[in-house]
Amino acid sequence: MNERMETRRLGRTDHHSSVVIYGAASLGDVTQEEADASIQYALDAGINHFDTASSYGDSELRLGPWMGRIRNRIFLATKALERKRDDAKREIERSLTRLQVDRVDLLQLHAVKTFEELDEVTAPGGALEALIEARDQGLTKHIGITGHGHLAPSVHLEALRRFPFDTVLTPLNFILYSNADYRLAFQELETEVRHQDAGLMVIKAVARGPWKSEEDRRYATWYEPFDEPEYVDRAVSFVLGNRTLTGLASAGDIHLLPRIVEAVRRRRELSEEEVRELLRSAPRYGSPFGDLATGQLGGIPFR
Repeated sequence: MNERMETRRLGRTDHHSSVVIYGAASLGDVTQEEADASIQYALDAGINHFDTASSYGDSELRLGPWMGRIRNRIFLATKALERKRDDAKREIERSLTRLQVDRVDLLQLHAVKTFEELDEVTAPGGALEALIEARDQGLTKHIGITGHGHLAPSVHLEALRRFPFDTVLTPLNFILYSNADYRLAFQELETEVRHQDAGLMVIKAVARGPWKSEEDRRYATWYEPFDEPEYVDRAVSFVLGNRTLTGLASAGDIHLLPRIVEAVRRRRELSEEEVRELLRSAPRYGSPFGDLATGQLGGIPFR
């Protein structure tokens, strides 16, 4: 394969990351053999940015054996889910051990999706202090923040006002963007990202909506993804049409990665009419986070 994938600058980190970021949640519950095949596929496809987390099952353990060979070829990111400084410090140390590295390129506060969680991690004694200490010790170059849910863009905007995070990883797809409140919140986040020259990455680009039942679950993802090439192409083209973004994290199932990579290879700029038609189609699907039909977005009012 070894085809060159488009790269974009990840804000002031100045790293040029592939527009598909390897979402290593997909390695959380696979064998090493399965992981090896997926990682090799990603490298052959030109993916140079790998994103994992301590809470992704065996993901860090599956990546670890590769680091001796590829560490200097990739941008390596992991995440800390703990909310207190000392707990997060231990979590970071565990991640480095599992990954078999002495440093990562990016440490992220993980799954900060409400203002209450943001208050907790940024308070004195909160997890942010552990990430700052890790940066000061040379264990990471950069600090970021991630989160799910309908409030994520608003929470991450407030996070950038409190601390100069180098990167933000937040949800975006055409279904979410079709909602006026979500769209406004995301646009406000984009404006601040550009102002600070932070890197903006997105998750859930190919999410179709919640699984209807456990019997319907065909993938390891906790939401139902688009998997038909026509729909994956449209979802990927929509997200990457936003030039503020560096890229999208691939879905949490190794079997979906080739479909996303192929969609990037086929990608073209959508016309304004095609974008409008795509947004008009959004009500046929759903947010992976709950009801987008109400102004409260899943029962949680915007703040």
